[in-house]
Amino acid sequence: MADMLTLEAFEEASEKVKEVTLETKLVESPYLCAATGNRVWLKPENMQRTGAYKLRGAYYKISKLSQDELDRGVITASAGNHAQGVAYAATHAGARSIVVMPTTTPLIKVERTKGYGAEVILHGDVFDEAGEYAQKLAEEQGLTYIPPFNDETVATGQGTIGMEIVQELPLVDTILVPVGGGGLSCGIATFAKLYNPKIRVIGVEPAGAPSLTAALEAGHAVKLPSANTIADGTAVLEVGDRVLPYLKENLDDVLLVEDDELVVSFLDMVENHKMIVENSGLLSVAAAKQLPADGRRVACVLSGGNMDVITMSSVVQYGLIQRSRVFTVSVLLPDRPGSLVRVASVIAEHNGNVIKLKHNQFVTTNRNAAVELRVTIEAYGPEHRQEIIDALSEAGFNPELPSFREAN
Repeated sequence: MADMLTLEAFEEASEKVKEVTLETKLVESPYLCAATGNRVWLKPENMQRTGAYKLRGAYYKISKLSQDELDRGVITASAGNHAQGVAYAATHAGARSIVVMPTTTPLIKVERTKGYGAEVILHGDVFDEAGEYAQKLAEEQGLTYIPPFNDETVATGQGTIGMEIVQELPLVDTILVPVGGGGLSCGIATFAKLYNPKIRVIGVEPAGAPSLTAALEAGHAVKLPSANTIADGTAVLEVGDRVLPYLKENLDDVLLVEDDELVVSFLDMVENHKMIVENSGLLSVAAAKQLPADGRRVACVLSGGNMDVITMSSVVQYGLIQRSRVFTVSVLLPDRPGSLVRVASVIAEHNGNVIKLKHNQFVTTNRNAAVELRVTIEAYGPEHRQEIIDALSEAGFNPELPSFREAN
């Protein structure tokens, strides 16, 4: 659309979305400043109403509909943040909304979407199947389909984040933006270049779903054979073809982040900022550590914070293991009274905290010769872990480190 993705449109969208959004002021991160050698601010859209930035684009898109289109209602397909954004925006505009979600969508997301006023239909095992069904219903019932990212009006709404960043931090050098389908990065990058071409905008993709990287290499949108990443909100097989030209023109670079880096970043956010940020929203934080340490002013967009408790628990556990703050050792010892106490005493003397024990008497046919003891220990970090392992070795227990799968 020719009248979208202009400074005038961004200004209009910025005023419009204020009707439903919360103010998410930049938060400077002393931890990331020290870790990266730059000045780093966080744009906490995880604290946004509905828990993600998606409300911006959905509301601006719906605000541009005619009264007739509003009366007929809107429809979309989503398994998460976009679903809640459309549901909230439609209800606020007094319009009926239908959201088609895959049957695999967690119940909490289904209930939240319903809670914002949408009628939820579960269809298909994956997003693509839900999307096709939503398009079919839109044609049959005369509903307006609200795209999650491949739409200039939606991208303009998302770009209001960029306007807010420069209003608070006029001298920003670099903006890091998570990339899935490309709507968020399109909006922010296009606004930034119109406002000040010197601002570098860098897209960040999960290494397991690099749809934009593939498109830039091919020169056109291509469909990945699969997407394998814990950053489910950005696990998009194909970047939007309508936003891709803007990304080619306005995005300065694209960085890739491995899942292991997201796990560590989640722990960093929880411990240093007391914030829950979903894996996709952490892409910008993880990528900040890839930038040159030259004192630049960096804004990281935290795109969302909708994460279920089970996933949180798993990510925290893996994060602690990666940081060597939880580890498991396997030792062989005689099946005699006092053996377990000796092991526990060595660990206690070196300030290790035992959090789990597994005693296997059947590791050999001769129990008197040896039984296996697996001890899961909490430590301060890599050096403390090694200190405990060395102490167990010196005490004659010959500790081994089983794999995580074996240990659990």
